[in-house]
Order: sequence, then C-alpha cells, then structure tokens
Amino acid sequence: MKKVLSGIQPSGQLTIGNYIGAIQNFVRLQETHECYFMVVDLHAITVPQEPAALREQSQSVAALYLAAGIDPQRAAIYMQSHVRAHAELGWLLTTLTSMGELERMTQFKDKSAGKESVGAGLFVYPALMAADILVYNADLVPVGDDQKQHLELTRDLANRFNSRFGDFFTVPEPYIPEVGARIMSLDDASKKMSKSNPNPGSLIALLDEPDVIRKKISRATTDSGREIRFDREAKPEVSNLMGIYSLMSGLSLPEIEARFEGQGYGPFKKELAERVVAVLEPLQQRYREIRSSGMLEEVLKQGAEKASSVADRVVEGVKERMGFLRG
Repeated sequence: MKKVLSGIQPSGQLTIGNYIGAIQNFVRLQETHECYFMVVDLHAITVPQEPAALREQSQSVAALYLAAGIDPQRAAIYMQSHVRAHAELGWLLTTLTSMGELERMTQFKDKSAGKESVGAGLFVYPALMAADILVYNADLVPVGDDQKQHLELTRDLANRFNSRFGDFFTVPEPYIPEVGARIMSLDDASKKMSKSNPNPGSLIALLDEPDVIRKKISRATTDSGREIRFDREAKPEVSNLMGIYSLMSGLSLPEIEARFEGQGYGPFKKELAERVVAVLEPLQQRYREIRSSGMLEEVLKQGAEKASSVADRVVEGVKERMGFLRG
C-alpha cells in the first residue's frame, strides 16, 4: 500500500480552501493509502507565534481533521513536534542542502520581502519539509501549486542522498487534484484564499457562523456583468465562486450555468451561501463535540506512536548510512 504524507500549519483559521483543496482529499486517500496527517507546528514557529494561540490553534486543526472525517483508525493524526524524527532528519537533510537552493524558494522570498531581519528557521525550513516527507518514505504528497517547488527540492534531496549513500529513500510524487486544489480569495480572484490574509472578508473560515458566511459571500467581489459563466480569464471572480459551488454541491460547472441562466449574481450568491452553510454546519457540530469530549489527546498520542514507529526506523537507517555510531 502506498504511503501518503501531508499536513497543515496551525496558524490562522482554516478556510474552505484548506477543506476543499486538502482535507477532503485526505479523507478520500485514507480509504486506499497508508496515510500520515500531521499538524505542522514546527513549521508554524518559523515566524513568531503567541504560545497560547499556537496551542489552541494546534488543537483546533487536529479536531477539524477528525470532524471532516479523517479516521484515526485508518490514518495517523499527530503533532509534528511529537515525532522527534522529523526534527532530527530535518537537520541531517539541511547538511545536504545548498544555500542557493534555499535562496531560490519563492515562499522564502515572499515571506521575507521588506523585512530587515529574517529568522534562520524560515530560511532552512524547506529541508524540514523534505524530512517530513522522506521520514516515512512517502510515495505521494498532496500539494497545492504553491508547494510544487518544495516537493522538487525534496525529490532532489532524496536523489542526492541515494546517490551519495546508496539507494534508500523513495522519491515522492505530487498528488494534485484536477479540481479544487486552488480556491481563490473572495476579494481578489488573482490571489489564493489564505488563512493569513488580514482581510476577514477574503475568506470563509471553517468555523464561521452561518450568518457570517452569508454576509461574506454576499459581499464577494464579482464583475459588472450578471452572467453566471465559467471563464477563468474573462470572469475570474465568478468562476471562483462557481468552483466553490460545484465542490460544495456536486453539480458540474455546465449544470450550474444552466441552473442560474438569466438570474444574475444575487440569486446565485444566495444559493451558494446556503450550500456552504449546509456543508459546514454538520462539520462544526462534530468539531464542538470532539473538543468537548476530551478524546483529542488520546488520538494525537496514538497517532504520534504510530508515526514514530515508522519514522524512527528511517532515521536510524539514514544515520547508519551517513556513518554515525549506533546509540
């Protein structure tokens, strides 16, 4: 059975972009693959975090995994920091990574732009991301378009290690769904919907109240026309909303065009909001039950134990090949 590894940072509220582009795919993949889904808290601290907020958001992301349908009996759900092999392999891979490779990372360029001082963790974290994947010898990695560069570095490091120390790492492949991998901002369809966007109206958070969702969608940017037509070039904002509608309803884009022919944006937005609310309300109810049940600690403990049983063996194999003495 092929292995799948992915994770989400516990910084900011998760959005429907995270749900459609990532978590829904996690739920599907657990049926056919050996899956490891983590909350990447070590990545989160590459930028300053308030300790209390980090703890709360880490628990929230893990609970949303469960609420969305990830089954801890089928997939390991755990905190990245609870599996020490991630950090250890991250350091070992950092020694195989050149500064030039890290300097070319577009996310580093974006996050460091205009700042007088940038933490070293932000610079080297692509090596830790590579370790996250390679420490399980994962075959597939669900990634968005903006993460392709990081996966290419991971593949390069796997091949570099194998060439220097002997065949050991699986060279991972990206898993990028054709639909839903990139949900765009509600206020600017040229930008990805992001939990780090300071404008709350740009995103729909998974835990937004129904009336908040309705208000945000009613205010979502459209164009000066009124035709419900999918065209990423000519009508990017409407096309983005149609993509969300399709993924929330199961209707195809042509079916949506036919359903709202001649009706304009008002009725379309109103029904879209109800579709989103209908999907998120049950998830929010499950989330509240999970948070109040006290089950989260045990789920994360079991997930970390399962993940560590695989990751520790991989790190021992790496260290042996690199020439370290056995402990």
